Amino acid sequence: MSRKPARPFSFSFVCPRFWGTWLLLVFLRLGATLPYRWQLGLGASLGRALYRVLPTRRKVASVNLSLCLPDQTSGQRQALLQASFESLGVAFLEVAMAWWAPDRRLRPLAEVEGLEHLQAALAQGRGAILLSAHFTTLEIGGRLLRLHHPFRPIYRPTKNPLWDWVMLRSRQRHVELAIDRRDVRGILRALRANEAVWYAPDQDYGREHSVFAPFFGVPAATITATSRLAAISSAPVVPFFQHRLAEGRGYRLRIEPALTGFPSQDPIADAERINRLVEARVREHPEQYLWSHRRFKTRPAGLKGVYA
Repeated sequence: MSRKPARPFSFSFVCPRFWGTWLLLVFLRLGATLPYRWQLGLGASLGRALYRVLPTRRKVASVNLSLCLPDQTSGQRQALLQASFESLGVAFLEVAMAWWAPDRRLRPLAEVEGLEHLQAALAQGRGAILLSAHFTTLEIGGRLLRLHHPFRPIYRPTKNPLWDWVMLRSRQRHVELAIDRRDVRGILRALRANEAVWYAPDQDYGREHSVFAPFFGVPAATITATSRLAAISSAPVVPFFQHRLAEGRGYRLRIEPALTGFPSQDPIADAERINRLVEARVREHPEQYLWSHRRFKTRPAGLKGVYA
């Protein structure tokens, strides 16, 4: 497919407010040239530093773990908290790999299971919604999947326009044009063109277009967009998850069979089903999930906030 050019460079990016971002980008660009196992070690060290210098995010992750894993001891949750920050640090180096590493370096790192499920979904001619979640391996997982099959990522613009500029330019070198999550028409056009569209609904976007569905037994504001997009487009919903393998062996990408009977007539039941699916995958590799996101920021009426 044709690609639109990335947004132009803005001279405002040289202002002092962006100097910290430039330093981080230079660090990541240099990190992308290191051997893979060195990147893992450097990323883990970065994560341990982030654990110390980001007390707000550390508190959010700690609260999430307490809510979601109450059966674990405080010591087990503390160990998982620290491991999750190490994973978050590694994710920064994986972003660098995803944006700048050549295909020849990345291809040996990927084990892909279930590609036939995506191919079977697309054979129906109505596109496919690749249902995923916000694991720390999200960026590298998308780049590795692109080595085996094209897809359109959906992204959420950040508050840092320089970071967005670099991200979009870097992604567009390797994957089809990204779609802003607010561009519903663009998403539907891609599905009608029989393209695979990557979508992760496991974050708190507020009350609008959301229902409350349990996530690890805790009411979580869950957007109903997955059900609505599937209903409008008749596109199959194909779960896609990835995780980092132990001992620096790379990544396993797992594509599962398309969900049957989805969407239903009940958006709450659909949201519950999606949350159960994501929860099951998180339990398999909890240290690699993005626990630092305020997943329970929006609360049902009458319930107090959990991050105060």
